[in-house]
Amino acid sequence: MSEKTILKLQLPTDPLWVKNVVESNIEELLTDHAFCEQKAASNAITLIVQNPNLSDLVQEMAKLVQEEMDHFKRVHDIILERGFVLGRERKDNYVNELRKFIVIGGGRTEQLIDRLLFSAMIEARSCERFKVLSENINDEALSAFYHELMISEATHYAMFIRLAKKYAGDIDVDKRWKQYLDYEAIVIQNYGKTETIHG
Repeated sequence: MSEKTILKLQLPTDPLWVKNVVESNIEELLTDHAFCEQKAASNAITLIVQNPNLSDLVQEMAKLVQEEMDHFKRVHDIILERGFVLGRERKDNYVNELRKFIVIGGGRTEQLIDRLLFSAMIEARSCERFKVLSENINDEALSAFYHELMISEATHYAMFIRLAKKYAGDIDVDKRWKQYLDYEAIVIQNYGKTETIHG
């Protein structure tokens, strides 16, 4: 899978992030990853709470909550199997920077589309990071795990884009997505230095 063609991310993660940073602190990576899954579930719940009248979206988000919490449990199982304990929640500076790009004000539709594209962007970058992890980590079990989750994140990314286009009305989703990609390309330049999923 090429990020350029499928995810359209402009700046790929350097594989040395895995070798030089992640492999020295797998426990930190797993704790951060577990909370990423929990936050993804929380985001889906928020979308349900804010848009209860959009039945297709509610159904998709309900499935997503279950899947993300299943991923959370699977990461937590790995943490326990390795003799670790889930640490406290880590602040995700990457996601917080992305959040600044969400439209404030405007109509409900505009806010919904931006929330969906924000969600799609996180899934896209997570997918790309999981791919880099699966291909470069010197740990067979984690390599297989991250390959599986890479496919799952790609599916989530596509779902968020599809929902954005479904509910867009007269909003040009492709144009707004391109703006997100351009913004993310600037944000991600400061990351890839810590042993967290987006760090």
